[in-house]
Amino acid sequence: MSETGPVRAKLPPGLHFIATPIGAARDITLRALDILAAADVLAAEDTRTLRHLMEIHGVPLNGRPMVAYHDHNGDQARPRLLAALAEGKSVVYASEAGTPLVADPGYQLGRAVIEAGYTVLAAPGPSAVLAALTVSGLPSDRFLFAGFPPSSGGPRQTFLRGIAQSDATVILYESPKRIQKLLDDLWQITETTRRIVVCRELTKRFEEVTRGTLEEVRAAYDGRDVKGEIVVLIDRAPDRAVTPEDLDSALREALRAHRLKDAAALVSEAFGLPKREVYQRALQLAAEQ
Repeated sequence: MSETGPVRAKLPPGLHFIATPIGAARDITLRALDILAAADVLAAEDTRTLRHLMEIHGVPLNGRPMVAYHDHNGDQARPRLLAALAEGKSVVYASEAGTPLVADPGYQLGRAVIEAGYTVLAAPGPSAVLAALTVSGLPSDRFLFAGFPPSSGGPRQTFLRGIAQSDATVILYESPKRIQKLLDDLWQITETTRRIVVCRELTKRFEEVTRGTLEEVRAAYDGRDVKGEIVVLIDRAPDRAVTPEDLDSALREALRAHRLKDAAALVSEAFGLPKREVYQRALQLAAEQ
């Protein structure tokens, strides 16, 4: 990018993923602006958001095609973008906010382009996951991004029990309407002293980071009318020996939602125990029931 604006240089053919701001418009990178100025075809999860971002930073559209690409039209939009690549054109794809492919429909596009033999490039930039990890104060040497939890039922309980046993910092996205339910559910399955961080509206005007034990954070959100984008971080599980009671409790819970073999496999992985040992105990519990 020059002193007077983005550089309209020739881009190499291929698909260029760019990260876009998660709140503050000035978080866009200079390289991303150059790519937006130079691409032959622009694709976006939300074309209105991308058009507005380009207007803020003085990047002209200049009659170039802008293609909407999201969860509901991917099957129809992908062939058009692949056809542009087949013609030797450069295509840029931008998420509505953050880094493409992180809880984003761009994954299917990237895979299709790779399978077709075309180049895929990325310009790194804003990410709600990494921003939240940075301000959390939780261990960052090993972390797991687990996306959105299942909304209800057995799959939700199994999912939460699994991440509660993780030896890495776990990062989740959650709806503001379900944040209290998430904290309540965690209260039922893990230590009340486990460190939790809830990040709301990162980089935006009403940014808020709530840190503390599960007990403290749950109390802080109790009864609140919450709005905005939310990222939740859960500290890694403490080192502890698995008691027979822990194993039996986990197996009984898993057996309610899964076949015996699958339940044993899930619990074996969660506790780091030999699969054969857990399977044999699952057989015994199933026979008793």
